[in-house]
Amino acid sequence: MSVYLSGLKTALYLLGTGDPQVWQITLLTLKVSGLATAIAVIIGLPAGFALALSRFPGRNAVVSLVNFGMGLPPVVVGLFVWLLLARYGPLGMLGLLYTPTAMIIAQSIIAAPLVMGYATAAYQQLNPALHLQLLALGACRWQVMWLLAREARLGLLVAVMAGFGGVVSEVGASMMVGGNIAGQTRVLTTATVLEVSKGQYEMAMAFSIILLLFSLTVTALLTQAQQARRQSL
Repeated sequence: MSVYLSGLKTALYLLGTGDPQVWQITLLTLKVSGLATAIAVIIGLPAGFALALSRFPGRNAVVSLVNFGMGLPPVVVGLFVWLLLARYGPLGMLGLLYTPTAMIIAQSIIAAPLVMGYATAAYQQLNPALHLQLLALGACRWQVMWLLAREARLGLLVAVMAGFGGVVSEVGASMMVGGNIAGQTRVLTTATVLEVSKGQYEMAMAFSIILLLFSLTVTALLTQAQQARRQSL
C-alpha cells in the first residue's frame, strides 16, 4: 500500500511542479495517441458506414476480418511495422523507425479495426428504412452518410473512445517501433515499463497514475460530449 501512496504523492508533485521530463512524456503521449486515434477515425468511420449499409459478395468475411482485427496483439502489429520500416525493409529508406511517426503508424493499425468494428455496429443499430427514406428524398451519398452519422453519433463516440483506449494503454508496439528513447519516443506506458525494470516502483506507479489521470480526462470529455448529445435527442 505504501508504494501506491508514494506513487500518488510523486505523481501529484511532478505534475504540480511542472517537471519538464514528465510533461514532455505526457504531451508526447497525447500527440502520438491523439494522432493515431484521429487517423483511425478518418479510416474507420467511413469504412464502418460502408460495411453496415453495403451488400456485396464476401461481406461477412470482411466483417469477420474486422472483428478479428479488434483483438490484434499489439506486439504482432509492432513486429509487422518494425519489419516494414527496418533499414532493409520495404519502407526502410524513409528512416521512420524509432520515431514518433513509427509509433503513430503502429497505433493507427491497432485502433482502426476497433473504430471500424464499433462504427459498423452503431450504423447497423439504425432502422434500415431510414437509409431508404433518405435516398427516396433525393439525398446524395455524402448527405446520407452525414445524416446517418448524426443519428448514430452516440455509438460513434463509443467507437472513438474504444480506439483511443486501445492505443493509449498499449506498450508492446510502441516499445518495438519507438525504442523508448528519452526525449524522443518515450511515452507514459513505456516510461512505466522502464522504471519497473530499474526497480523504481514508486516512479513507475507515479507514471501509471499520470497515465490514468490523462486517460480519465480524455474519456470524461468524450463522455460529456456523448451524454450532452444524448440529452438533446
